[in-house]
Amino acid sequence: MLDIKNLQVYYGVIAAVRGIDMHIDRNHIVTLIGSNGAGKTSTLSAIVNAVKKSGEVLFDGKDISKMPTHRIVREGIALVPEGRRVFINLTVDENLRMGAFNNTENFERLRTEMYERFPRLKSKVDQKAGTLSGGEQQMLAIARALMSEPRMLMLDEPSLGLAPKIVGEVFEIITELKERITILLVEQNAFAALKIADYGYVLENGSISLKGPASQLLGNDEVRQKYLGG
Repeated sequence: MLDIKNLQVYYGVIAAVRGIDMHIDRNHIVTLIGSNGAGKTSTLSAIVNAVKKSGEVLFDGKDISKMPTHRIVREGIALVPEGRRVFINLTVDENLRMGAFNNTENFERLRTEMYERFPRLKSKVDQKAGTLSGGEQQMLAIARALMSEPRMLMLDEPSLGLAPKIVGEVFEIITELKERITILLVEQNAFAALKIADYGYVLENGSISLKGPASQLLGNDEVRQKYLGG
């Protein structure tokens, strides 16, 4: 589904991503873990061409390296950014409409699907997004991204700032989505991410230091010491 070759991202003279290669199979959950500043968010931004980069990004066999971001969204990639970034002054329903900006003909059907998938949102259709809890805002951010009917969904730190119970709900939703969508998950909660992922990459200082099946990374001593608390 996605192939990344020699991806590099620089901010001035600072290298955020240093020539990484990644491969993501269709209908798999792949997680990218690492500490703050490792280059995880920069990698996601580079995939959708939101930052200056070099290297090759192939999506379903098509080179999207030079495509503008809005065209990449139309190709079938959606990003749920860190911090959720819902439109706080718009209602839940209006946020969903914004997510379907390139898919208006399917808005009614997709809105019904989203309220079935996210029942917490259904009772707050006309409520301003800024008044929702953190967990509800995260669910809205995911629902908004799904309104474009992506074939691949990228999530940047979806558990950030959420209570453990809500984190569990969000990760259940991500697991269910795998049935029809390929997922690239960036997470500091390495244990939770590796528990649901098929494959994982460990990013350190902009380079991939480890990779392998998620179950193997869970049992790796180095990963356990650095990211799993022992």
